[in-house]
Amino acid sequence: MDLALWEYAALILAGIVAGFINVMAGGGSIITVPIMMFFGVPGPVANGTNRLPILAQNISACLTYLRHGVPELRLVLSLALCAVPGAIAGASLGVTISVEAFNIVLAGVMALVMIVIVTGAGSQESNVTLKPSRKRLVAGHGLMVAAGFWGGFIQIGMGFILLPILHRVLGLSLVTANIHKVFIILLYTLAALFVFGNQLELLWWIGGVMAVGNGVGGWLGARLTLSGGERVIRALLIIAIAVMIVKLIWFT
Repeated sequence: MDLALWEYAALILAGIVAGFINVMAGGGSIITVPIMMFFGVPGPVANGTNRLPILAQNISACLTYLRHGVPELRLVLSLALCAVPGAIAGASLGVTISVEAFNIVLAGVMALVMIVIVTGAGSQESNVTLKPSRKRLVAGHGLMVAAGFWGGFIQIGMGFILLPILHRVLGLSLVTANIHKVFIILLYTLAALFVFGNQLELLWWIGGVMAVGNGVGGWLGARLTLSGGERVIRALLIIAIAVMIVKLIWFT
């Protein structure tokens, strides 16, 4: 595809915003996928190409977190390994189904997640758990397989799915959950990208251009996560969900 200079600038800017939102909360793909489709990229191809900027933003964020230490690294790896098979299955389905067909369903999922966050995200029990119980671990790892399927399938809103699992089910603080989320998405995205890349003709150049912006946005989001704390993350999470629901229902 031949794009004008302003279109490349738009892709990078969209990547910065999406990368920041994705690392801080989730839903950034609702920006990157539509802008690619606006420039004429078919839905499934945009869905697959979108994995490149996602990969870039999470690599950038992970490098930032690694310099400050990653809490419960073994837990992160075990959760990610559970998400990978689901992501492969989801990506295998995603190569044939358009993103737009699931907008209304996604809006309903986001509404349910918002209810969970608003009504219980700040509870004492879920914030102070330092070591998840065996029951929480089993539930969290089981749900991670299903979460991986959604991430491999369409990715949009994945942060809104992972954060409640990590925060409410496993009892991790929002800051720790946000850090875990980034590493989990990084690992299963590699698997999903492999599936999309083998079955679709992805636009690697466009994805690479947008990845530059996502990398910058991911770095900014990771820095704010480390300095802003839980109150900032929770506020941005609720705002991002609300905006995403409005976009899905009234502006599709």
